[in-house]
Amino acid sequence: MKEYDTKEQIKYVEGFQRFESRGVPVYIDGQEPKDEDWNKIFQVRDDGSFYMCDYVGVEDGTLKEIHFDKVYNR
Repeated sequence: MKEYDTKEQIKYVEGFQRFESRGVPVYIDGQEPKDEDWNKIFQVRDDGSFYMCDYVGVEDGTLKEIHFDKVYNR
């Protein structure tokens, strides 16, 4: 798995923050993220868990929400 350097992480998070500024809410663990929460989405934990992104749309094809939820690789 590719390691992300700080510049790539910043660009990735800024992209999601642009969605937020356009009215598309982003959630990490079901909560709107604080600045310190964004780092979680890049971590793989000792138990094998990591965060996966899910884009939630509506029937007309527009983006409604973005969710990051913890999943386990077993």
